[in-house]
Amino acid sequence: MRIKSALIVLAVAALLAVSLVAVSQRPARVAAVDFAVTVTPTQPTYAAAVAPVDPAPIKQFRIPITHDSIEIAPGVRYPGWTFGGTVPGPVLRVRQGDQVRVRLVNDAPMGHSIDFHAARIPMSDAYRTIGPHDSLDFAFTARDPGVFLVHCGTPPVLMHIMQGMYLAIIVDPKRGWPTHADREYVLVQSEFYARPAADGVAQPSYEAALGGAASYVVFNGRAFQYQVTPLTLQVGDHVRFFVVNAGPNLTSDFHVVGAVFDHVYPDGDPAHALSGVQTWAVPPGGGAVFETTFEKGASGAGTYAFVTHAFADASKGAVGLIRVSEPNQVAQRER
Repeated sequence: MRIKSALIVLAVAALLAVSLVAVSQRPARVAAVDFAVTVTPTQPTYAAAVAPVDPAPIKQFRIPITHDSIEIAPGVRYPGWTFGGTVPGPVLRVRQGDQVRVRLVNDAPMGHSIDFHAARIPMSDAYRTIGPHDSLDFAFTARDPGVFLVHCGTPPVLMHIMQGMYLAIIVDPKRGWPTHADREYVLVQSEFYARPAADGVAQPSYEAALGGAASYVVFNGRAFQYQVTPLTLQVGDHVRFFVVNAGPNLTSDFHVVGAVFDHVYPDGDPAHALSGVQTWAVPPGGGAVFETTFEKGASGAGTYAFVTHAFADASKGAVGLIRVSEPNQVAQRER
């Protein structure tokens, strides 16, 4: 009887061992996105709301480079250079510890590259310029949490950024953000340097960019777009803003009029959170995470402006609105 029991135990152990080996050999799930197919909506505004991070431990992104006509202000077109057909390019979202696989495809008529501020990787391998009809593959592990700039690094870098070649990548902390957010928005501040539009089409001015004389300073690629179509929230919402400053030259002094930031993560690390912040400066090439709550009896129902507090720049387009409604009013509008 003891021999029989021992044999059963050995058989069960063998089955478990086989199962564990099978599980360990099962390939990790991959979340793949081709941004030639999945294009960020830009009408009526650039889609600022972001979805939660996919749980897959491997994120795979195909990023095409194109030259496209874009709208940088109401009625003003511009010859943009893009990642994924929009300015800014698509928002990438991963988790700390994820493997990030990138395929860069150059569908433009000149050389371009890509530079991930979130990556620890040899520049000479991953960020080299590729020519028309060429592609480049590389991978890195997302080690640092926060929100980071991604941009073209081909010389002159100033020209490639002023033409629109930038996007944001969010790296969520491994255990998530310390607080729950009801809504999350990405806002990328940047500048355009353009000669006056002829027949509604503006042309770039490299000389103006060298002098830092911006024609437009914008959130998410178009001046004043969120004044016409505000971001929407409801009373009681805790909102998280991922703010990136693509520059190429000016600082973003991010502020919400009528609110105070409960938390600011200057470098994305939850251990470094600041509290009770009125305005926080994000330098060109930087990013920071901002949180506030629109609670009843304080910053409740109403309309709020978000701006760069450098008001000469805000007057050139870097201003938008947040409309906070009572929950029943939101429900009525959505019917």
